[in-house]
Amino acid sequence: MMNDLAVLELASSMARHAAQRHKLIAENMANADTPGYRARDLNSFSKVVNDTFTPRATRAGHTVFAGLAVRPAEAIEPDLPAEPNGNTVNIEDQTLRAVEAQGQHRLALTVYEKTLDLLRLGLGRVR
Repeated sequence: MMNDLAVLELASSMARHAAQRHKLIAENMANADTPGYRARDLNSFSKVVNDTFTPRATRAGHTVFAGLAVRPAEAIEPDLPAEPNGNTVNIEDQTLRAVEAQGQHRLALTVYEKTLDLLRLGLGRVR
């Protein structure tokens, strides 16, 4: 039953996306001094979801999402200015991207936690 809840699958996919993005950002920062290194990032989670989910109405006022498995986002090279050595990593920009990824991860975990709280409340098991 818990695996059938779209909101839990969506929160889980969002957390995985944030983790993948954080990994790419860490690789970018590790290669900040590598000549010719091109910074990489992921498309936004909302774009990945919009490309994956197919909403359908099962009755008036009710929408469900078919195809809940969100496919992994592909790495892209954002259009960033290059240094004289060809490197496109900017530490300040990567730090801001890391903060965005951390916020996305926190949001996903909060949605997951609150959904579980609602399920527990419905079962009469309040923490």
